Amino acid sequence: METLTTRREHKKAVTRRALAGAALRLAMEHGLDGVTVEDIADAAGVSRRTFSNYFTSKEDAVLDADRQRIQALVSLVGDRPEAETAWQALRASTAELYEAWPVPDVEWMAQLRLLRRHPSLLARQAGDQVALERDLTAVLVLREPDGEIARLMAATFLATIRTGIALWLEGAGEQHLPTLVDRLLSRVGVQGT
Repeated sequence: METLTTRREHKKAVTRRALAGAALRLAMEHGLDGVTVEDIADAAGVSRRTFSNYFTSKEDAVLDADRQRIQALVSLVGDRPEAETAWQALRASTAELYEAWPVPDVEWMAQLRLLRRHPSLLARQAGDQVALERDLTAVLVLREPDGEIARLMAATFLATIRTGIALWLEGAGEQHLPTLVDRLLSRVGVQGT
């Protein structure tokens, strides 16, 4: 029974990645407005209904990799040793995330550029950032019981990450992104670190 469940979960993960990859590739080739859900489903070799089992829209499919990173980051912060301060856990989790998700490749860089151009993706990304700040705050409050400080820390952390990624993109990826982000995080003064 466990093997069947594992195979089923693996197949779902493969299908999800295929849909997300097709969505990103097609959006890069034709622009987001030039792509339909049907196009994405066809490119992934599944039905429109199967697409709907995984994503609510083409925007959700395009942003899937970003959302997977978000979930991974929150989990990593929650799994850090209790002895670490909240800021130490955030920095260590970021380094760990870059190990698990190697330095972004050209496809990810292209996705970020696409995000900067399309209003519907920007709106969804903004919503994702609000949810991430909330989720990070919930994990940080276990280490930093002052809810205001935990929330400020989460917001400061996310702003620093966004700044690092923007600088990395502006430099066409010439700097090593994990090093750049860690350097910026080390420069931010946060109470209790």
